Amino acid sequence: MAEELFGTGGVLEAIWGWPPPMLDPAGPYAAPVTTLAWVLIAIGLVVTAIIVAALYVAWRGPERWRRALGGERAVWIGGIAFPALVLTALLVWGLMLTASLSSPITGTERRIRVTGEMWWFRVDYLGPDGAVIARDANEIHLPVGEPVVLELRSADVIHSFWVPHLSGKKDMIPGRTTLLRLEADRPGRWGGVCAEYCGGPHALMGFVAVTHEPEAYRRWLAGRMIGRPRPSGEPLAVAGDPALGRQLFMDSGCGACHRVAGTQANGLAGPDLTHLGSRLTLGAGILPNHRGTLIGWIGDSQSIKPGNRMPSYDRLSAEQLDAIAAWLEQQT
Repeated sequence: MAEELFGTGGVLEAIWGWPPPMLDPAGPYAAPVTTLAWVLIAIGLVVTAIIVAALYVAWRGPERWRRALGGERAVWIGGIAFPALVLTALLVWGLMLTASLSSPITGTERRIRVTGEMWWFRVDYLGPDGAVIARDANEIHLPVGEPVVLELRSADVIHSFWVPHLSGKKDMIPGRTTLLRLEADRPGRWGGVCAEYCGGPHALMGFVAVTHEPEAYRRWLAGRMIGRPRPSGEPLAVAGDPALGRQLFMDSGCGACHRVAGTQANGLAGPDLTHLGSRLTLGAGILPNHRGTLIGWIGDSQSIKPGNRMPSYDRLSAEQLDAIAAWLEQQT
């Protein structure tokens, strides 16, 4: 699954592969932006060609053409009238093309609250009454064919939320809630990033948006609802000792920063780890999620993402790290 999502170049390949995601829309709110971008690129190329041709004529063309290009009339037409006409037409057409992006939000749309933090994304799924019904981190799940409104917030500095395949950018400003509407027209996995420099490891602050068919999305959300009984029974057959891993997780103080439903771990400073085992990435979108990367992240996250707020646990042995990873893998 990790290779299917990330290829061989990691999350940045998934986000900035070819074609560039801002030119490969996967929803109705990204399509107008893509059309506008292509038109601007085309007009820019045409204008560049005209300027190059004019320079060539002024340098090597016939004398009468050179005099015409240097006259007052040419300045009025080429330097004032032509740019004013083209820019005015582009402005009017661009506003008409992107009018749907600013259409009023009805209040009946499904809502997800995304909070930017140094340097990861907290994700809360909201019910009709605005209460949090499910929690996640660095991963957003959306139904296909249904507009979803994101409530964007920041817990510290200015961040910016951007899923190029699905919509434009929107800033996340401390003390304010900004709204962004997304809609996907097909199932898939789409890379997202923080698009506003926020200090430290800003360049390593990403996430994945996963779009599901409506019925698959309902099943996924039902499995993540807060208050849903956690699975019980025999532990998974995995290497390492999950029971020891749980004890080490608690004894090492991990529960002071992270929450795991059904345990004494109720920390809010870091990502909720209740469903860590089923997430696609680690470290805010920078690593595929599997046993090896999980052990590496717990043991020495500062080498992987320098400056992040999780300390490295290099004092733990390889066996202890493996046990913690084995237990966290069972949190699905």
